[in-house]
Amino acid sequence: MARVVELSYFPVKGCAGTSVPEALLTPAGLAHDRSFMVVSEQGVFRTQRRDPRLAVIRPAVDPYGQRLTLHAPGAEPLTIDVDTSGVRRAVDLFGDPYQGIDQGDLAAAWLSDVLRAPSRLVRVPPEHDRVTDGRTPGTSGYADSCPLHVVSRATLDQLDSRLADRGAPPVPADRFRANVVVDGWDDPHTEDRAHRLTIGAAELGYAKLAIRCAVTMVDQESGTRAGPEPLRTLATYRRAAEGGIAFGAKFAVLRPGKMSVGDEVTVTEWGRSEF
Repeated sequence: MARVVELSYFPVKGCAGTSVPEALLTPAGLAHDRSFMVVSEQGVFRTQRRDPRLAVIRPAVDPYGQRLTLHAPGAEPLTIDVDTSGVRRAVDLFGDPYQGIDQGDLAAAWLSDVLRAPSRLVRVPPEHDRVTDGRTPGTSGYADSCPLHVVSRATLDQLDSRLADRGAPPVPADRFRANVVVDGWDDPHTEDRAHRLTIGAAELGYAKLAIRCAVTMVDQESGTRAGPEPLRTLATYRRAAEGGIAFGAKFAVLRPGKMSVGDEVTVTEWGRSEF
């Protein structure tokens, strides 16, 4: 029987995640997931691809999303009241234009100091109306694309086995920054074929394969580049037909609801893998 063994959300895009025993799944993903984003002074989003130190920033948001605390090594924690009604500013996410609510000069100064680059913090505005692509369309905050990233324990274990065959150490699962880790599927990459599934009160629809990038080569504890693994090994067996390296799958939300670690994962519709 397949079950959820890990649930994580990432309040600030690119920063450390929070593992939780239960979470509310909203139409845009787990509550508070990627609802904030660090941008340059020009409004361009910051990513671990270019700013790996984002990984050492550990955000904590209260259950109502009203207060945000930022932690980082060598810096005093900063707590701010979240602004959900302030002036909008233009932000750029992968070249697409969106709006963000600036969270003020204190957050900007703190982030600029930690990242050693001028930065601002923005929040998704209430009117954010993003439509994500894939087999099942959906919506999300500032996630790269679809609202929920799912990977199975079997998929992670197969990678560790292949790394061992090459004399390389295992790669921590947090390199993949998944929202949901599922255990109990015998075959690796079963998530590629699970086109509709239920978890707790929620229902998910498969959107597309998760195409991996250089973020997987960033040590999430130190915020430093640690390549070339796992991409070097993944390239030997997970090059997708449409290009890129596929590992895990992205899902849209068909029915919001509460999800918990230990919930059974039931596949109600199987399909062919796009891989």
